[in-house]
Amino acid sequence: MPAKKYRVRLTSKQRSDLSHLVQLETVASYKRLHAYILLKADENSDLTACNDQQISEALKICKRTVERVRQRFVEHGMDAALNRAPRSRNKPHKLNNVQEAELVKLAASHPPEGHQQWTLRLLAQQMVKLNYVDTLSHETVRRVLKKHTHSSHV
Repeated sequence: MPAKKYRVRLTSKQRSDLSHLVQLETVASYKRLHAYILLKADENSDLTACNDQQISEALKICKRTVERVRQRFVEHGMDAALNRAPRSRNKPHKLNNVQEAELVKLAASHPPEGHQQWTLRLLAQQMVKLNYVDTLSHETVRRVLKKHTHSSHV
C-alpha cells in the first residue's frame, strides 16, 4: 500500500480549535464533519491516526470525502479544509436581459399556426428563427421562464 500523499499533522492549537468546533451547537453540519475528519486523521495526536477507510466507516461517509478534506488541509490550510469549496460558474449565461425579455414576451403571445400552446422546444426554435440567438435549448427556456414567473409573483 503506497504512503499517503496528504498527511494531516495538527498543532495542539489546531487540535484544540477543532475539538471546540465539534462541540458547538451552531456550527454547520458539514463543518463539524470536516473537523471530525481532521481530528481522526491527525498523525500528531496521542491516539493512533485512523486511515481513510476507518474514518469513512466511523463517520458513515464516502472515502473520497475524507481524501478531499485531507488534501485541502495540506494544500490550502485549516479554513479551506473546514469550509466547502466555492462553486464557480464557468459558462456565461446564454441569454442577456433583453433576450430574456423577448422570450418572456414571446411565451405570452399567441402560439404559431397549428399549435394550441407554446412548448419549451417551440419557444427555443422560435427564438432561433427570430435571430435572437444562434442556438437555444428548451432547458434554458424553462429556467428563464421559471425565473420570471417566480419574480413576477413577488
